[in-house]
Amino acid sequence: MLLRPIRFFGGKGGVGKTTLAAGYALHRARRGERTLVVSTDPAHSLGDVFGVPLGERPLAVVPGLWAAEVSGEAQAARRVAEIVADAERTLPREVLPAVRRHLARAVESPGTVESALLDAVTDLVEQVGRDWDRLVVDSAPTGHMLRLLSLPALLTPWIEGLARQRESVRGVDRLAAGLVGRADEEPDPLLERLRARRERMAGLVERLRADAEVHLVLVPERLPLAETVRAAEQLTGGGLRLGTVVVNRVVPAGETGLLARRREQQEEVLARVAERFGREGVARVPLLPGALTSTAELTEVADLVSDL
Repeated sequence: MLLRPIRFFGGKGGVGKTTLAAGYALHRARRGERTLVVSTDPAHSLGDVFGVPLGERPLAVVPGLWAAEVSGEAQAARRVAEIVADAERTLPREVLPAVRRHLARAVESPGTVESALLDAVTDLVEQVGRDWDRLVVDSAPTGHMLRLLSLPALLTPWIEGLARQRESVRGVDRLAAGLVGRADEEPDPLLERLRARRERMAGLVERLRADAEVHLVLVPERLPLAETVRAAEQLTGGGLRLGTVVVNRVVPAGETGLLARRREQQEEVLARVAERFGREGVARVPLLPGALTSTAELTEVADLVSDL
């Protein structure tokens, strides 16, 4: 069985994907692999799970395991600053104030944030095999995760179109310069950036399809199951590999009282999960006591997800 080095954990908010991602990362680190676990969820809780404050720079939390929380907003601000610098070199001075105002508003737009977050994920994916043996991504809730993972395939042809348009404009400029006897071979930062981004997106698409799996996490209830089924169809339709589906907080057999009734309600959902995702594989994680925010408690989670 091919052990893919890049794993995404996604699902409906509140199903425990952060804890499971942390537990799986801890398991791989205990096996001697240099493992990085990263949260891309705007409502970061990965640092809470490990009991340490996290930022964008990987922090060693236990031997062999590093963790980080990536901010799409911070990435967007840095990216827009680079675009402003390019504009100052290539655009007429009189239009720069309007460009700066537009870009300042763009920093807060969802599309800019998601695109910048994608750049950060691309950086991390490119580090796998060099700096890290294993990358584990604690994704944002399902809708955000699906948009993030679908962006590379969507952006690639769009960027190609922009690059072709820019190349056409540059060709006209060179022709006009030649007619007046002036060579115009100055570098074009915008075109160079478009070409570089096109290559990176194409490389990311190829890498995700070859080396990544997505583990969808749900609790055994009808609404999370419905969302998981839709997410699985979109992921596989986009060429991504769906890994083992993880059903979290399953009430163990033999419980009495309220938990016994809860178990009866879960049985129907568990049967439907097994029927729908039997081919990909289904892992059950029982309802566990405690806050699951200590290394000892995470070790128990790590053992439960060791076969993913």
